[in-house]
Amino acid sequence: MTINGRIAAAALVAVSAGATSANAFEFGSSGFAQKPGITLGGGTAGAPPPGLYSFNQVFTYQSNLVGPGAPNVGGAATPARSAVEASGLLWVPGWTLFGATYNAVIVQPWIMADVGSPINVQLAGMHNTFIVPAELSWKLGDSGFFVKTGLGIHVPNGSISGPAGLNSVGNPWWTFQPELVVSYLKDGWNLTANLFQEINTANSITGYRSGDVFHAEFTAAKTIGNWTFGPVAYYAGQVTDDKSSAFYGNAINVNRYNNWAGGGLVGYNFGPAALTVWATHEFSSTASGGTAGPPGIDTAAITKGYSVFANLSFRLWGPDAPPPPTKRPTFTK
Repeated sequence: MTINGRIAAAALVAVSAGATSANAFEFGSSGFAQKPGITLGGGTAGAPPPGLYSFNQVFTYQSNLVGPGAPNVGGAATPARSAVEASGLLWVPGWTLFGATYNAVIVQPWIMADVGSPINVQLAGMHNTFIVPAELSWKLGDSGFFVKTGLGIHVPNGSISGPAGLNSVGNPWWTFQPELVVSYLKDGWNLTANLFQEINTANSITGYRSGDVFHAEFTAAKTIGNWTFGPVAYYAGQVTDDKSSAFYGNAINVNRYNNWAGGGLVGYNFGPAALTVWATHEFSSTASGGTAGPPGIDTAAITKGYSVFANLSFRLWGPDAPPPPTKRPTFTK
């Protein structure tokens, strides 16, 4: 499952709001549209039985701004925090296409975020809706391996305000997200590699285009009885440069950044519903390529911290089981 994260961008929106016309630039897009690590709680390449499924996801992200351009007061790091709730639906109609099982997903996130001194800002609202119109999951015989591919779309319908459209938690641009997921799901094992890339269109107000972001998320979990547990890890990094515009005097915010994290997962299957909780800690976060400010000074910044996620999923509807065959009466002497 996937939902969107926004705290890093929210932090940089606030910096932008206080910048002068000589050095203002697209602080509102510090990086990811989807919070790194959000698929670790069950985003496998397999597909459940036909039906309509609901899931509710929450997470908190507690971080500090880091990088050559990170603001601080008296050497103290600037904190950036968020709390996110998202509700989603997964539809598995039972269709087969090219030998694969078809499904579709829609998720709506809501975000509260705050950034500490010297920025001091609080934001709340609806983030961009995430839609996956098609995912295809192939089962590779009895090997236990599954492969899934699909295309997600972040729709620019979130809370948008301000002269650049970046003073709230929505993004005034589309993000297209192709994915490739490979899983080994056998004998209680879930070994999954989830690879996807965010491809952004230009800001519809400013013309600034944020670079593409590549995500790689890894799960190695084992289920014993109703319990599931194991390590998780992710990488998220910007892989193409930003493209600025005349709105900002062609200045660039962050051309490249890299986030590396590790953590653990535990889950319990209650039968009607399943609960999964996982936590990650970013042990390395770097940023570079900021061009605003005095010549030779890199103003790039990104967040570094830890996250705690939880996902509750359950089946809303499934096709009725076929009735048992009618038995003809038998007679004996």
